[in-house]
Amino acid sequence: MTRTAPSTAGAPSTAGAPAGAEPRRTVRVELGDRAYPVEIGPGVRHLLADVVAGTGASRAVVVSARPRELVPDPGLPWLFVAARDGEEHKTFATVEQLCLEFARFGLTRHDVVVSCGGGTTTDTVGLAAALYHRGVAVIHLPTTLLAQVDASVGGKTAVNLRAGKNLVGAYWQPRAVLCDTDFLATLPGREWVNGYGEIARCHFIGAGDLRELPVTDQIAASVARKAEIVAADERDSGLRHLLNYGHTLGHAVEHVSGFAVRHGEAVGIGTVFAGRLAHALGRIGERRRDEHLAVVAHYGLPTALPAGLSAEALIGSMRLDKKALHGLAFVLDGPDGARLVPGVPEGEVRRLLAGMGAA
Repeated sequence: MTRTAPSTAGAPSTAGAPAGAEPRRTVRVELGDRAYPVEIGPGVRHLLADVVAGTGASRAVVVSARPRELVPDPGLPWLFVAARDGEEHKTFATVEQLCLEFARFGLTRHDVVVSCGGGTTTDTVGLAAALYHRGVAVIHLPTTLLAQVDASVGGKTAVNLRAGKNLVGAYWQPRAVLCDTDFLATLPGREWVNGYGEIARCHFIGAGDLRELPVTDQIAASVARKAEIVAADERDSGLRHLLNYGHTLGHAVEHVSGFAVRHGEAVGIGTVFAGRLAHALGRIGERRRDEHLAVVAHYGLPTALPAGLSAEALIGSMRLDKKALHGLAFVLDGPDGARLVPGVPEGEVRRLLAGMGAA
């Protein structure tokens, strides 16, 4: 198989690493005066106090789904607020409770909020920070592979509604993201697989073949590609659609399964489906279609739908996708790379879902 080199734009820097130590990588998200670094590597959480000092804040609220002792001191008066990861906690009620805690502590718009947890925590805390006083600075310390690879970077924040996933949110860029790989040491196996779903989809949006790289390099390459896309299209008007590769069906699988299927697992299924749909529409050949299956399977991700999911329910959920302005829309591979394809026939989608196990 031909190996595609990752783009050098936004590529991670390893300058300044101590000799003999695993190097830290820095990826910058270039957004003018709102640009920020993503620090990746062991021990980078201990940069928190310096990052907080750079915001000019007088106090901080740290919202953490991890024990207090795992959170570094931000270096100024701070409040610890316990949080819980999980889609069931990604709600308006959680955002309201966080904002009440901010107010009780006397947080001002010139202070800072720190999130420490998985992707649902960074999403929820990010939205609370975006809304409180119409925007207060936020710093993310993602503690899962999924959050480090994708959820903490790019400024998208959201909560779920009963009708679907991530239907209400805001764009609110962090001041910095500290991806401490030491946090990954305690992840259970399913959480590793969950993170690999986002790495697998990067294979098809320009990050190159990451399968044989160490996990730190996989994180850095995935973040570098996302940083490049976000810098070019912060608010999802065009190129940023690429980041939703595998997500249209993926979000529907999460929602219809009652979140029994984790996000990365669902994105893996959605990526296999995207390959099959692109082939059915004549956009790619059989070899490239099969490559989707091979890459997803390599990471130990599911490659078919779980039993009992209704094709009609999945299609109904996909109609609510933010890209579905004129019928169903998917980001699909093609002769010139991936792009958004609107108006995909529902009959073809239904047929392919049946072929992947939908009821």
